[in-house]
Amino acid sequence: MSQVQERRIGHLFEAARLGSVRAAADYLNMAPSAVSRQITQLEHELGMPLLERHRRGVKPTEAGERVLEYYRQRLAQQEVLLESLQSLKGLQSGSLVLAIGEGFIEGLAGPLSRFSARYPGIELKVNLCGTNEVIRQVVEDEAHLGLVFHPAGDPKIRTHVSRPQPVCAVVNPAHPLAQQCAAGSGETREPLALGELSSHSLALPEVSFGIRQLVTLAEHQAGVMLSPTLTCNAIAMLKQFALHGGVTLLPEFVVTEEVDAGRLCRIPLQEAQFVTPHVQLISRLGRQLSGGANRLLGLLQQDMTAFNPP
Repeated sequence: MSQVQERRIGHLFEAARLGSVRAAADYLNMAPSAVSRQITQLEHELGMPLLERHRRGVKPTEAGERVLEYYRQRLAQQEVLLESLQSLKGLQSGSLVLAIGEGFIEGLAGPLSRFSARYPGIELKVNLCGTNEVIRQVVEDEAHLGLVFHPAGDPKIRTHVSRPQPVCAVVNPAHPLAQQCAAGSGETREPLALGELSSHSLALPEVSFGIRQLVTLAEHQAGVMLSPTLTCNAIAMLKQFALHGGVTLLPEFVVTEEVDAGRLCRIPLQEAQFVTPHVQLISRLGRQLSGGANRLLGLLQQDMTAFNPP
């Protein structure tokens, strides 16, 4: 493609990313009519519509998605090239974006500190979001890597590391459900059925979280309908709810520290949906990772509790 077309694709990219031509124009510091004209010209040159225009904004057509995929590939290749040129001069610089679910925070601080100590010239940015948003950011190249719990299958995702992390009921040691806990183990011997939670005060994450999607599936298959007392988008709040006498459902690795300290108990759940989930370290399929991203990937795989037995 010509250089002019590359610039026009850049305008298309921003309009699709931001959801409207006006928002893209504001971002590019251009008049909306100028951005619209460039996209229209690109559509004329390629002989097909690239955006569907609606009252609420714009959305890429199938052809537009293919053009945007080409553009993302070009940007990723350019990033790898620039880093390789920097390495020839003995420099270690650049930036890396990591999209993560909140449950990974506690296990991530140590590995990121060690990475920064080894590569002080590389800027790290961490985006905290729900499962669906992690996948979106990785697929659309807004993040180099993603840490996600039990993502839905996506053909555009490459999984580098995957490890089972069952979901369990979490309560404090004084809770009635904790009375079966084996002394000092923080776990019950007998798994709970989902229906046994319906008579207790329950907190659950919102629907964008992989945990809640598992709960919905388990409810449907078990013929149970849970009514949470609290729904929120913060894992920290869910843990506090359990510490103060409620029940929540979380992956085992999220509460390892509290269980080891005797502040919480984790209780296995009977339903198969809660036994099989995995944590995954992902990138976009086909994206060539830079040297810095590959070094970070290796460090996360080696050092994170979520990917290694305690």
